[in-house]
This record gives sequence, C-alpha cells and structure tokens, in this order.
Amino acid sequence: MNNKHAGQVIVDSLSLHGVERVFVVPGESYLAVLDGLHDSSIATVVCRHEGGAAYMAEAHGKFTGQPGVAMVTRGPGAANAFVALHTAWQDAVPMVLFVGLIPVADRMRESFQEFDPNAWFGTQCKRVFVLDEAERASEVVAEAFFAARSGRPGPVVVGLPEDVIIHAVSGQLHPVLPVAEGGISLKELEALKAELLAANKPLLFIGGQRWTFEAAARLTRFAEHNSIPVVHDWRAADRVPFDSPVNCGSLGYGRTAMTLSMFEEADVLVAVGTVLSDVTTEGFTARQGHERTNILINIDTSLRGHSGAVTRHIIASPVAFAESVADLQLGRAVAWQDWLAEGRAAQVAASSLPDLSTLPATRSGTAHMGAVVGELVKLLPEDAVYSFGAGNHCVWAQRFLPTRTFPSQLSTRNGSMGYSVPAAVAASLESPERLCVVVAGDGEFMMNGQEIATAVQHGAAMLILVMDNGQYGTIRSHQEMHFPERVSGTQLANPDFASLCRAYGGHGETVASNDEAAGAVERALVAVTQDCVPALIHVITDPQHDLP
Repeated sequence: MNNKHAGQVIVDSLSLHGVERVFVVPGESYLAVLDGLHDSSIATVVCRHEGGAAYMAEAHGKFTGQPGVAMVTRGPGAANAFVALHTAWQDAVPMVLFVGLIPVADRMRESFQEFDPNAWFGTQCKRVFVLDEAERASEVVAEAFFAARSGRPGPVVVGLPEDVIIHAVSGQLHPVLPVAEGGISLKELEALKAELLAANKPLLFIGGQRWTFEAAARLTRFAEHNSIPVVHDWRAADRVPFDSPVNCGSLGYGRTAMTLSMFEEADVLVAVGTVLSDVTTEGFTARQGHERTNILINIDTSLRGHSGAVTRHIIASPVAFAESVADLQLGRAVAWQDWLAEGRAAQVAASSLPDLSTLPATRSGTAHMGAVVGELVKLLPEDAVYSFGAGNHCVWAQRFLPTRTFPSQLSTRNGSMGYSVPAAVAASLESPERLCVVVAGDGEFMMNGQEIATAVQHGAAMLILVMDNGQYGTIRSHQEMHFPERVSGTQLANPDFASLCRAYGGHGETVASNDEAAGAVERALVAVTQDCVPALIHVITDPQHDLP
C-alpha cells in the first residue's frame, strides 16, 4: 500500500471486507473518507436524515448477516443516528457506524459539536473505537467488523477525528478477522437427541441473528422430517416458511393464545439463535419455572437477555446447529402428531385474512386495511420482502404477509418507529430483483418517509402501504385502557401521502373505499416492478375498524 491518507485507507479496508455500499449523511468532519469514496467501487447512498441512514445500515445487517455501514458527522449527526444503534443493540444486528469527530487538539474545550463517543454510545454498542493514530486505520476497521459479527452480533462505533484521517499512512491493509460459528460435539448431539426422544411435546423456538438461507432451509428440513412444531420469536417469522406444516406462529406482541400455550406446555424446548426474553415470556411470566427443560443453542456465551431455567447451553450459531441436525431422524413423529396438528391448525386460522363481508362497515370515505392487504397477497411473489417498524398496524404484516424464504422480514424488536421505509431502501438496493413491501402507519411513516427521495435518487423501488387512521394508534389503545374517553396527545392531521410520494418522484394511490383496493394495488405493483420507482398506497381507514 503506497502512502495514502487514512480516509482512503478506511475505504480500502471496507472494500476488503466486502462492503458494497455505505449509507451517509455528509459532514465536514469526515471529508477525507468521502474523498476516499470518490474513486471507490463502494456505492455512496446519500440519505436525508442520520436516523434513516443508520436504519438502512441496521437493516442491511439483518438482511445480509454482514455489518451495514453508516457514516454521519459529529454532535447532532451522531445523536440522530443513536436510534438505530439502540435497535441494532437490542436486535443483535451487526452494523458499524463511522462518526466524524472534532480535531484532537480541540477536545475538552466545548468545541463546536463536541461530544464524548464512549459516554454517549458505550452502553449501547459492543465496542467504541476512536482513531487517534492514523497508522491504525485499517486495523481498527478490521477489529470493528470482527466485533460487530462475532458472538452475539451488534453495533460498533468508530470515531474519526477530522485531523487524524487526513494524515498519510503506509503499510499493508489489515486482513479480515474470521468469525467462529461454534459447534456441537457428538456428546452434546446425543444428549439433545435423548431429550427429544423422551419428549411428548417438543418445540423448536427460533429467531435471533447469525442465520443464513442454507441454515434456515436445513433447520426446516430437520423440523419437517421429525414433525416438530416450530414457534418463531417476535419479528423473526422468516426462518421456517409461512406455509410449512410445522410452522405454528410467533410469540411476542400479536401472538395467538395457542402459540403461547404451546410455549408454556412444551416439555422440551429447543431455542435456536434466540433466548427467552421479556417480550417472549410476557414480561417474565411465561415459562419461568425451574423444572422446565430448556435447551439453548446460542453462540452468545453470556446469553444476554435470557430469563428462566437453562437445562443445557450449546455454544453454536444457527449455521453450526442446522448443519449438525439437518439429517437427524428421530422416528417419533407419531408421538406428537396431535400436538403439532393443533398448533398448525391454529396458525392457519390466525394467518387467514378476515372475510370483509363479516366485518363491520366503515364510515364513508374509509376502507378496511384488509381489503388492500387481501388484494396484495393474491399477487405477491414467493420471495417478497417485508419491512415494518412499530405500531398496531404491524399486525397486518406480522400475521398475513407470507414469509416463504429467508430473509424476508425486516422489523424492529425495540419498538422503534421510522424504520420501515429506510429498511426497504436497504433491501431493494441489495436485492433489486425482489419485491419489497412496506407496511407503515401514518405516524410511523412520517418519521422517515422522506427517505423515499433517497430511494428515487439511488434506484430503489418498493411498495409502501400507509394505514392512515389519524392517530398514534398503539398509544391511543393504551390510553383508552387506562384513561377511557380522555384522548390526549395522540391525534394526527396528515398530508395527502399519495401526492407526497408523487412529489418525491414515485407513484401514488389513494384508497378510500374497499372497491378501490384491487386497482390501486395492481397499478402500484406495475410502478414498482416495471417502472422501478417507489409506489405508495394511502389507505384511509376508520379508527374504529382498522385492526383485524
């Protein structure tokens, strides 16, 4: 490597790590890195808000398993990106956030936009690096990517003082640090097999990160060959296909009574890639007894976030576990046949769209969200990708949109709003051949809907459904429970979302009655798949009848 400024070395190191795009909001604090990107093969996706850029990086980590990269400036820019770091931390998603910093000589003087990266981010990141020596630029990138990917994945922050990254450096790029998948010994495999052979109600509970398409397919084969029912963790419903005969639904908010019952009654629970968290366990109440047989397959030695008993902890990623059990035949499917059939029947019923004729009529000028979702489901390709953030509207995506391949569901487990549109931008850029569908509420959409402009600029196309009920619906529902008939601070006056999308350069449709749904969906899909532009369907719903 000839003498280059450290900003160029950082970019070269990103290329070495296979990075194909970075999501940025530019700042004068990291101009040397932007200069390095000028002649690089890495695409620079220029975003409209640091929260959107960082969400895109987080979604890229979920979608690919490789760290997504965002770049923002110091102070306000870093603060705006924090929301995605919290999401990546709680969801265990690999991402690396580069933050431009003030010059070294200006520290501790309350300089313009000065802040302490360790104090701000230290509790919500796996590592916080500050590049104080230009010669270590490539090494720090390698260590950041290793930290983000290894063990329980998560976010890493790299601070870049603006005077350090302009220094010339020489030497070789630091090689990529390999990440271990763990493994299952013969003894552990025999112990697992013995537990399952003795079970009457076994259950696979799956989720978390460190999955691949192959791992999901192998685990599906193992579950289906042995007729073991599968329950997904919250917002992780794409590991075993929607239509699989062993898919018995998901836990967490929006779960069915049967799914929770199976989780409680299973005499042997095998958790793969995930843990029994507070959301899974209904606020640390479900499956908490010490007599429970809980076998955890997890690469995280600390089992961070787990509650309840642990019978056996096998330190392996889903990839390693799936390789070990894919062809394991237990020969006891008949023993739990009824157990599986009951769970599967309940899931099929729960994921079937409601018959509109059986629902109460909505007020004039509104439509059922189910009318639009129903028309969309008829036309979805097998490999569609779905993104959604937080809110009651997410039930439509969680329950009814079929996840038939991994990965196909991008969402947040920390209840963070504003995620849906940026996540779809990331997925569309990574896999433009796949249809990306966004399900957003009016409040959720308004937090980062401006990233449609980013999508248009960089050629990302997605179909966006905005459910407009004129309120922050989740909070309104809590309000009605605790302070009935005292609505306060939850109502919204919204723009014409279809016109807004057209103003950004996309396609817009409005659905204000059920009979407008079919045509709107068909035209919007043409815009996305043939014209390759974002399309938005503004669904005006009745607040009294907008949930299934």
